[in-house]
Amino acid sequence: MDGREIKSPEVRPATPVNLVEDQCQKRKRLGVYFLESDDRRTALGGGYTVGGATPVNIRGKPLSEFTMSKTGGWVAAFFIFGNEMAERMAYFGLSVNMVAFMFYVMHRPFDTSANAVNNFLGISQASSVLGGFLADAYLGRYWTIAIFTTIYLVGLTGITLCASLNNLVPNQDNCDQIALLLGNCEPAQSWQMLYLYTVLYITGFGAAGIRPCVSSFGADQFDERSRDYKMHLDRFFNFFYLSVTVGAIVAFTAIVYIQIKHGWGSAFGSLAVAMGMSNLVFFLGTPLYRHRMPGGSPLTRVAQVLIAAFRKRNVPFESSEFVGLYELPGKRSAIKGSSKIAHTDDFRCLDKAALKLKEDELDPNPWRLCTVTQVEEVKILLKLVPIPACTIMLSLILTEFLTLSVQQAYTLNTHIGHLKLPVTCMPVFPGLSIFLLLSLYYSVFVPLARRITGHPRGASQLQRVGIGLAVSIISVAWAGIFERYRRNYAVKNGYEASFLTPMPDLSAYWLLIQYCLIGIAEVFCIVGLLEFLYEEAPDAMRSIGSAYAAVAGGLGCFAATILNNIVKSLTGDVEKRRPSWLSQNINTGRFDYFYWLLTVVSLINFCAFLYAANRYQYRAKEVIEIKEQVKVHLSIKEHVVS
Repeated sequence: MDGREIKSPEVRPATPVNLVEDQCQKRKRLGVYFLESDDRRTALGGGYTVGGATPVNIRGKPLSEFTMSKTGGWVAAFFIFGNEMAERMAYFGLSVNMVAFMFYVMHRPFDTSANAVNNFLGISQASSVLGGFLADAYLGRYWTIAIFTTIYLVGLTGITLCASLNNLVPNQDNCDQIALLLGNCEPAQSWQMLYLYTVLYITGFGAAGIRPCVSSFGADQFDERSRDYKMHLDRFFNFFYLSVTVGAIVAFTAIVYIQIKHGWGSAFGSLAVAMGMSNLVFFLGTPLYRHRMPGGSPLTRVAQVLIAAFRKRNVPFESSEFVGLYELPGKRSAIKGSSKIAHTDDFRCLDKAALKLKEDELDPNPWRLCTVTQVEEVKILLKLVPIPACTIMLSLILTEFLTLSVQQAYTLNTHIGHLKLPVTCMPVFPGLSIFLLLSLYYSVFVPLARRITGHPRGASQLQRVGIGLAVSIISVAWAGIFERYRRNYAVKNGYEASFLTPMPDLSAYWLLIQYCLIGIAEVFCIVGLLEFLYEEAPDAMRSIGSAYAAVAGGLGCFAATILNNIVKSLTGDVEKRRPSWLSQNINTGRFDYFYWLLTVVSLINFCAFLYAANRYQYRAKEVIEIKEQVKVHLSIKEHVVS
């Protein structure tokens, strides 16, 4: 790497100009001098697109202005929406049906089935960082989606075969509901469960590669130089999540209906067919897509910064004869697919990775000397962590609702007039509330919120995440209140032992309150988080940035399983015949206590989020502040000279 630093200024008598310089030097002479260099002024002055790399075609060639006008935009984005809709339909179709399939067909205990599905959901989300890594480092987002969506289809096909072929499931003879409850049905053989888990995790692996790339690839279709870029990006993420919601609604209604009327094989087969059709639509849109060049291994760049900073940990900044930190000259960045990033004072210990010493002049080894942009990439990744980490709690609540609220619904009357809604359709209501909210978002919420916050888009990204977390607390608190009432009603009216028998006088539609509230929480939190991570992540790490949200979701699923096991072990005692809070018989358990426990933990988590959000500074805001400091500094210089 060739580079140019700024040498220390000569010592001059104290003047007003020097007083300003002394204030700047209190920041270790790192920020302002670096920005005042010709290279950085060019960068901030618009010598290249501030948002990121130049869009390229599928062969990696930069797009001309004529080609740019023929590609990207909303038309290309809608092809991507179709792929995400089918992927989410398959994901939610499996999440809501697989627990019942394992219980009724594979004859596994209900809690074991729920934990197995939670683990599947967790692994498929937590491993999304692998898909983000491959996209940012080597394959690019398009080819990562293309490869993993094919893997996804293979997994769904394997699950369809499991549900269709008698040899892959245990014998179903003499297995009625009573036999299921007593555990008298023939259990699945170990090889049958091994096959099911294999194809299930192949499906999860496919989802892991798609999830971090689809939202980022869709956002890549919009021109960062456009005056309306922010507005397009905001609307894109709302429409993106709307497509997710439509996929969920179809999974909770049409797929459940197909399963009831035509069996498990047809239900899972319809998911495979939908995935195959979405793959075809995605590939048909290939000529319209804009691409970003992969920037090389982000993990290698992170490791280089950490090792270089560690090697120079004992070297003071004053030991260098240079004032500035190491960076390439001109407009170009050392990282393919990334623009230069302005220096910040966060994590100052990492700045030593960009501190050029005399021994670095002869051999600028990247494991000893990194550019400022490379160091700032690592800083950004570290600064982003607390925000998605605070959304783990929302994912945990969503996971618990998928299983626990279904158990509640089994004890309630699900009739609407003469129409009986299947219990497995109940999770459709969060999707419907999301659909309604997104439909009214720009006409109702944005104008109302704009009057309160003064923000042009109603609320900032972090404000939307905070609103979502706050509403999730209300949702889980209401769930605890209603569950207490439901349980007392069941005990009082003689239904204590009949936990799969619906109580005719207690409607399941009381659950709509908690469903709709969690739907509102999800749309505010997740949409705000996706947009936040895309805009704040380094240009060459945007897929990994999006993977942060998926990893948080996966950790929430794992946390749900861990929490369930802890609660069962602490609250239940087999020898004393004391049921746990999460007993399979919901009427003898204490789901209400469990929901209130989640409420308390959610409140603590919300306080942690407020602290993290209050400390966080948006990248754009940082750049503006630094530019203002430079303008003030230069204006004082001009005044003294004149």
